[in-house]
Amino acid sequence: MTIAVYAGTFDPITNGHLDVATRAAKLFDILYIGVYDSPGGTRAASSGSAVAGRGLLFSTAERVKLVKEATKNIPNIKVVSFTGLVVDFANKMDAQTIVRGLRAVTDFEREFETALMNKKLCPDLEVICLMASLQYQFLSSSLLKEVASLGGDINGMVPDHVRKALVARLGGK
Repeated sequence: MTIAVYAGTFDPITNGHLDVATRAAKLFDILYIGVYDSPGGTRAASSGSAVAGRGLLFSTAERVKLVKEATKNIPNIKVVSFTGLVVDFANKMDAQTIVRGLRAVTDFEREFETALMNKKLCPDLEVICLMASLQYQFLSSSLLKEVASLGGDINGMVPDHVRKALVARLGGK
């Protein structure tokens, strides 16, 4: 059985994340989406370690719920929260692969460094990077939150239930 993990903060999950998850789910028997549990306003680095940074808009429980709702029609996706390193999460899930999404050259540089670190930490794990679909190459959770907080229209960038949650939290359209 082939098992992979796709990890991040998903604050919130975007249509870009969903595109990567949907495509990855076709490649593996089980895809665990790991929602990083970051108490105290930290965020997950690509390697899954806690890094001091901007606070999260949604709690871990809220983010898990949003991701579960967004992926409910994909039977081989399982959504769980995790803490610590992504390689440790992958080992706990018996995964052979870590899935990452790439939007631009700047993502590649960071993901390349992270993949090498993860290979050092856990040589048996492979990293597969899926290129973002063209319509989502600009999309990031942080940019999306900024647009939503300023009342911009985020239709088509997130699932409708996520848009509603953002509007309820931030106001806007």
